[in-house]
Amino acid sequence: MYNSRKKNVEDLPTELTAIWSCSSEDCKGWMRDNFVFNMVPVCPQCQSPMVKNEKMLTAVTNTSPSWVKNK
Repeated sequence: MYNSRKKNVEDLPTELTAIWSCSSEDCKGWMRDNFVFNMVPVCPQCQSPMVKNEKMLTAVTNTSPSWVKNK
């Protein structure tokens, strides 16, 4: 029997997460709110403005010492 060190997708907890989505219909870019560098980010793929949204994602914590939530 093969035992993988990776966790199964079913074992990872998901939560409703605040994200920024690209406003361009041709682009599928998005990023988590707690990983942005600006108050209103610009899409890194197409340089279009981004809009705030929510998405069910795997729970991830930003542990960067330089990260400060601007709210």
